[in-house]
Amino acid sequence: MILYTTELAREIFSDNNICVSTDSEEIKQVVEQTGLSIPFIRPDDLASDTASSRDVLLHAIDYYHTKEQRKYDRILLLQPTTPFRKPEHVTQVAELFSDGIDMVVSVVVAKANPYYTLFEADTEGYLKKSKEGKFARRQDCPTVFQLNGSMYMINVESIIRSDMSEFNKVLPYPMEDLYSIDIDTELDWKFAEVVSQSLK
Repeated sequence: MILYTTELAREIFSDNNICVSTDSEEIKQVVEQTGLSIPFIRPDDLASDTASSRDVLLHAIDYYHTKEQRKYDRILLLQPTTPFRKPEHVTQVAELFSDGIDMVVSVVVAKANPYYTLFEADTEGYLKKSKEGKFARRQDCPTVFQLNGSMYMINVESIIRSDMSEFNKVLPYPMEDLYSIDIDTELDWKFAEVVSQSLK
């Protein structure tokens, strides 16, 4: 999966502007066999289940700033678990970005809608709609999005200042279902294998 992402990145960016952050020597070897250099192995404290994406990004930002005297005003996070993207997707995300916002993030239209199909249990255990609204048909509900994990173009000043969950100025970049497959389970993997064949 990592090579899907690095190959896509190399179609758009020069190698010296691509950072693969990993704690795995195996991943490092696989990537470097393609000619792309990995500047560091991620520290153990950033490879645990409790490490956040922000911690990992700040570590990379600090490395390039202190070790290579290079400062970036924006970074693009490409997660390998959402491998299906095209160069034009990245280009379009970049076109949406401006200095005045915190982030442009890729999304997909959510199949479940909090106005219609999502419920929460109240204090007595009864189900209540997650978001109040009187809609007779799902088609009439406001469109809601979910993050698809594919692309995050982030203002560096914003990520230094606060976590992504606290950003106020975030623009969505909607993607089709086909390009929004997030691989978390074995079933996701099997589905992705079928999709990868159809995209060839």
